[in-house]
Amino acid sequence: MALLLYVSHPEVAIDPAIPVPDWGLSARGRERASAFASHPLLASAGRIVASRENKAIETAEILAAPHGLAIEIRDDLHENDRSATGFLPPDAFEATANRFFAEPETSIRGWERAIDAQRRIVGAVTAILAEQPGVETTVMVGHGGVGTLLLCHAGGFAIDRRHDQAGGGGNVLVIATDPLRLMAPWTRMEELGTALPA
Repeated sequence: MALLLYVSHPEVAIDPAIPVPDWGLSARGRERASAFASHPLLASAGRIVASRENKAIETAEILAAPHGLAIEIRDDLHENDRSATGFLPPDAFEATANRFFAEPETSIRGWERAIDAQRRIVGAVTAILAEQPGVETTVMVGHGGVGTLLLCHAGGFAIDRRHDQAGGGGNVLVIATDPLRLMAPWTRMEELGTALPA
């Protein structure tokens, strides 16, 4: 059975003066990614694909290095478009994110609508997987928001923030491919097991 491991980048170095897509990993984020790079499930990885955002690229490079893989970068794996507001303080961000998931057919404060972001990420993931259907394990490194939208699709759930990742990043989804079927919801890198549900 072919698998998709969808990885949300871990902790970032937050700098309100820098556009969010240009943020990189913090020291803690690099440490967590480096530890996860030796996870047994990554030994079967045939491809590692990343969003074009710096934090995703940095994570993918760390995960790819021990396995001798070159990373592929795709524009359509980016996080939900929040450029209309740019950086928001934590309280304002959480309130806006709550509405993003609760009102998926509405553009909240100019953000990309959740239904549009879901359509984009599911389409991108499906197209990438179709390129090389014989790969045993594909790793994609992206973001929590669109990852949750992917989870909702693969799990057959309505869009709802209760399916969102906890802890702010560094989590993994395990999805069977062709068709997409959720096997394990968001799980911290450190807690992902090697025995997967059937």
